[in-house]
Amino acid sequence: MAKSSKDIQLVELKDMIAQLNTTIKMLNDTIAKQQAENDNLKAELAWFKHKMFGSSSERRKDDIAGQLSLFGEAVEDEKSVELIEPEIVVPAKKSRKKRPTLAEQFKDIPTRQVIADTLTDEDKICPLCSAQMQPIGTEVIRSEIVYTPPKLERIEYIATTYACPECKDTEEPQFIKDNGVPALLAGSYVSPSLLAHIAYQKFGLYIPLNRQEKDFLQLNAPISRASMAKWIIACGMEYLQPMYNYFHRELLKRRFLMMDETPTQVLKEDGRRAETKSYFWVIRTGEDELNPIILYNYTPTRAGENIKKFLKGIEPGFYFMTDGYRGYNKLKDARRCCCWAHVRRYLLEAIPKGMEKDYSNPAVQGVLYCNKLFEYERTYKEKGLSYKQIEKRRLKDQKPVIEGFLAWLKQVNSGSNGKLKKAITYINNYQEYLMTYLEDGRCSLSNNLSENAIRPFTVGRKNWLFSDTPAGAHASARTYTMVEMAKAHSLNIEDYLVFLLNAKPHKGMTDAEFEQLMPWSENARANCAPAFVK
Repeated sequence: MAKSSKDIQLVELKDMIAQLNTTIKMLNDTIAKQQAENDNLKAELAWFKHKMFGSSSERRKDDIAGQLSLFGEAVEDEKSVELIEPEIVVPAKKSRKKRPTLAEQFKDIPTRQVIADTLTDEDKICPLCSAQMQPIGTEVIRSEIVYTPPKLERIEYIATTYACPECKDTEEPQFIKDNGVPALLAGSYVSPSLLAHIAYQKFGLYIPLNRQEKDFLQLNAPISRASMAKWIIACGMEYLQPMYNYFHRELLKRRFLMMDETPTQVLKEDGRRAETKSYFWVIRTGEDELNPIILYNYTPTRAGENIKKFLKGIEPGFYFMTDGYRGYNKLKDARRCCCWAHVRRYLLEAIPKGMEKDYSNPAVQGVLYCNKLFEYERTYKEKGLSYKQIEKRRLKDQKPVIEGFLAWLKQVNSGSNGKLKKAITYINNYQEYLMTYLEDGRCSLSNNLSENAIRPFTVGRKNWLFSDTPAGAHASARTYTMVEMAKAHSLNIEDYLVFLLNAKPHKGMTDAEFEQLMPWSENARANCAPAFVK
């Protein structure tokens, strides 16, 4: 039966409608895709703005004490992960700390008293009977802090020659000359106190040598930056290197280590362009309740072999806290720990702007898991728990949180959030190390200690930008080690440098002699402790 013209028109209209629906669906998909890309680009732009202009702190401004009680029992793999609404507790107001008096604030600096003497003899005559008034008592009426400018002093050492009076007229007259203590550096006028001051200014206060050169001119002393650099390198090699080697030997005896690295630039390195990146490393002991040891090391490259070489001779099975750099995988005999601060940092960067309080956002949920672990660690420290107690509490408190975090990780969908995808990839790559720290209460939850230890170098690098030679870079590493070791043990940094340079450590010393120069020794504390701990 032939179709009528109306039937044909109806079929054509149906086809047209179907095509229009297909076109509309394609347009909607394209719009949705573009919208997702725009949202992702906006998130990327917000992140770059924050990196460039925002605060570098990882602490979220919306953190409220007590809000992280959202974890229950460990989550089974086959069940969906349910997040409980965070409990918000308004923190109690802290009482304002009493402001110290001037006497309390400056109780550790020298004090002298000056008698006020502004009254004339006429002022001291009694207005009633004209008798001369007599002093009957004193009182403190005010206090001020006076600054005494620094000064340089040139000292000439005079050698006395002695002769034997009995032999002076014989064929073999006898003489002896008192040459005193040898110079710090042969043929140089630099003293331990001068070099210690220069080193403290550069490595403790981050003042480049060219600025120090100008400062010395204000004291009428033309001391060139070239001379200062030569002194630092020469004394670093002759005196600080033997001390550094002893620190290194002591470090290799420890079982809990941490490490971090940062780029640096060395201009005159054989076979390399001046713009090539070199690296500065910090290797320090962890929270093992022993005296901290902090070492700095310079290498031309970031290769993992450098780490392996530096820790050669350490007993296998030590715990090693680092970030996610793959070069640390060269240490096959280490119990590698993952830094939870890095995990949290990646998740914080994945939170879209304005969604910091949206607890349905996957990145926010991941941060809450991390925050819970750090909250537990804070309470352990406040309670002063021993490392054995911390080990037990971690297994009870934190292991279920990590198990819940891993279950959440399996189900989270990053969608179009590139930063969240990057965070998930990072966590998955180092998932096998997430629980290592639970094995011993002396293990750290994060690598923050070593990051804090390398920060002085990154701050100083902004001021002097580069090292001229590898010798200068190595000398910087040795001097930084002495400065930060003094700082870690609450010593006066400049006094400790003077203490070491006066002692002139050398490779012929015994370990017992080196021990007397360690910053925790009674000898060092007696000579270098700041006034407030003396």
